[in-house]
Parts: sequence; structure tokens; C-alpha cells
Amino acid sequence: MPSFRTSNFDKENNEAELRLNLDLLEKKERAEICQAAYKHQVSKYYNRIVKHRSFLPGDLVLRKVTLFTKELNAEKLGPKWEGPYKVVKVSKPGTY
Repeated sequence: MPSFRTSNFDKENNEAELRLNLDLLEKKERAEICQAAYKHQVSKYYNRIVKHRSFLPGDLVLRKVTLFTKELNAEKLGPKWEGPYKVVKVSKPGTY
């Protein structure tokens, strides 16, 4: 039994559609290159502005309260930070 795809196949139309897909593929590749350049530019800007901090064992730090860690009865004016916590061990730079 012939399927819908085989019964409606047109060789000339198929080749035109394949050429169109190749043109769109080139545009997609150019868009990916532009997106990668934009991401690199944004990360370069962020890394220039961010202040890198390293913590040593014994330092006191605060942890930001997120939606999952805040108290159930905390209202709009609830605390934004919790802690202080003491740094016990530094496993690698930037983590504690």
C-alpha cells in the first residue's frame, strides 16, 4: 500500500525544498556564530565588573534566602540573608 509521502512525492519540488533548507542552514550557522560572539562579550563584561572573593577556613559568610529556603511564615519584609555560617573547608578556589 502506498503511503501519503510516497504518493505525493515530487522530485523537482523536493530538490527546490532541499536547496532552501541549505540556505536556511547557512543562516542558522551565522546566527549561532553571532550568538556565541554575544555570549562571549557579555561574559567578558560581567567578569570585568564582578568582584572575586576567596574565603578562608574560619571566615563568617551569609547565605542569600531563596524561595525554597525561606521560612513559610516570612512576609514581604522577611530577612534576605541567613547565617552567619562559618567556612569549614575550601575545596577549590571559588567554593567553600
